Amino acid sequence: MKPGQKTWPIKGGVHPAFHKECSTQQPIAQAVIPDMLVVPVVQHIGEVGHILVTEGQAVKKGQPLTDLPEGLGAITHAPTSGTVEAIEERAVPHVSGLTAICVVIRSDGKDEWGDYLLTGYRDYTRTDTMKLCERIRTAGLVGMGGAAFPSAAKLAASSRHGLDTLIINAAECEPYISCDDMLMRYHAEEIVEGIGVLLHILKPRQCLIGIEDNKPEAIAALGKAIEHHSDKRITLVPIPTIYPSGDEKQLIKILTGKQLSKRALPFDDGILVHNVGTVHSIFNAIIKGKPLLSRVVTVTGKGVRQPQNFMALIGTAFSHLIQQAGGYTDKAERLIMGGPMMGYPMKTDELPVIKATNCILALPKEDLPYSPDMAMPCIRCGKCMEACPVDLLPQQLYWYAKSAQFDRVQDYKLGDCIECGCCSYVCPSEIPLVSYYRYAKSEIREEQEKKRKVDLARERFEFREYRLARAKAERDAKRAQHKAALQKKKAAAQGNKDTNSKQAAIQAALERVKRKKAIKEKQLEGDESDSRVVQKEDKVSDTPEQPGRQQETS
Repeated sequence: MKPGQKTWPIKGGVHPAFHKECSTQQPIAQAVIPDMLVVPVVQHIGEVGHILVTEGQAVKKGQPLTDLPEGLGAITHAPTSGTVEAIEERAVPHVSGLTAICVVIRSDGKDEWGDYLLTGYRDYTRTDTMKLCERIRTAGLVGMGGAAFPSAAKLAASSRHGLDTLIINAAECEPYISCDDMLMRYHAEEIVEGIGVLLHILKPRQCLIGIEDNKPEAIAALGKAIEHHSDKRITLVPIPTIYPSGDEKQLIKILTGKQLSKRALPFDDGILVHNVGTVHSIFNAIIKGKPLLSRVVTVTGKGVRQPQNFMALIGTAFSHLIQQAGGYTDKAERLIMGGPMMGYPMKTDELPVIKATNCILALPKEDLPYSPDMAMPCIRCGKCMEACPVDLLPQQLYWYAKSAQFDRVQDYKLGDCIECGCCSYVCPSEIPLVSYYRYAKSEIREEQEKKRKVDLARERFEFREYRLARAKAERDAKRAQHKAALQKKKAAAQGNKDTNSKQAAIQAALERVKRKKAIKEKQLEGDESDSRVVQKEDKVSDTPEQPGRQQETS
């Protein structure tokens, strides 16, 4: 930590009651392995691999349940050893409330790795970076801050663009959530070692760890670990406590002063941001050879008897963790995955922990930043606009979203909304503004999907028509070619016939000439014989006439 490290303020933001102390009074507890684990095959952004197991099959801890998809995606592993009870649609923790394909594993209680615990690269500085990236890829690592973007893809994109600054997001600005805080307190050395792996792979000029100044124990633990690691590129930067400082672009602004454009990606400016939980999972994958099978989950709120943090296996039911936290109190009226600002309400606690689950929050209605049941008309006070950290006009977005004027909503840049909830928090009318924005976004996505399908259907129809026309043209061309060949053959045959006729005529003419010549020759021969007769007669006439002869003549 460098004294006097400069930070930059962000626009807007709020200072809610953070309630971090509720769940930080005891160390991270190891959650008991449940009898049944429900593991969704989709826990990340991107494509899903093919399921590799079948019902009734015995599996070991760390065994891949899916293969690696060809495009953007991640592998899902068995969190413990046991038997595949079912592969079926189950409810999953998602804002849509829809079901998804899950692999249901009945635990055998042995938690055996078999051959699936990999050899760690303890001396990673002597290991090829491609091998390290491949290990991160096959370990199924995704962003643990909530986005669940595949970590290997993020590293690959940053490497292609060239990296100047690596930022570790340790802000954890959302109220009630303390999983990253506790992870830094008790696993600071491992986190810094994970940062060392990233520094070796990416080779940035500097690494900045942004952490809110309301976490003194975590700051002290990280500072000590950084000193022990002795990499001069790592700087721990305490930042002012304000929500939403943990948003990626807001944290970049605070630490570097760079205001990224709305549509720009951080690595376009030579910056990569990783959550502190993601860095810890990188340590486990590279140093210990462990895929992503568990994570720290905060179980807290006035609706829980003993709020605390658990290291829980992926697939563990919410109800199982709440039971280990002492069960519900009579104030448990709302169940949320995530924090009160950006979390999603859950209809049941029979949902599994996934890679993006950082908090299970049970609250009474009055502790929510807004209550849909108590919403009143907008009074146009403008507080929502002042609190918006991305400089939008929440009031206009609200009006157009409420009236389903989705074209106008997009004119006011709804896509730039990070759904932080600051506008809802400060709204004196308690209007659930973010709910309207999410509704509008879902409707726009649905319309875009319909348009995409229509465009795809049109393209397919046009391509079919083109294909049919091309086939007809090819058939016509073949027919024309065949016809031309026939005509050529016929012409050739006719030409041969004409040639033969000419030759026959010539031959006949020659024969006639020969015959005429022969006749002429015969005639000539006849003429010669006649001339000989005449000459003989002439000779006879020159002799004296006999008396009888003369008499006959007279």
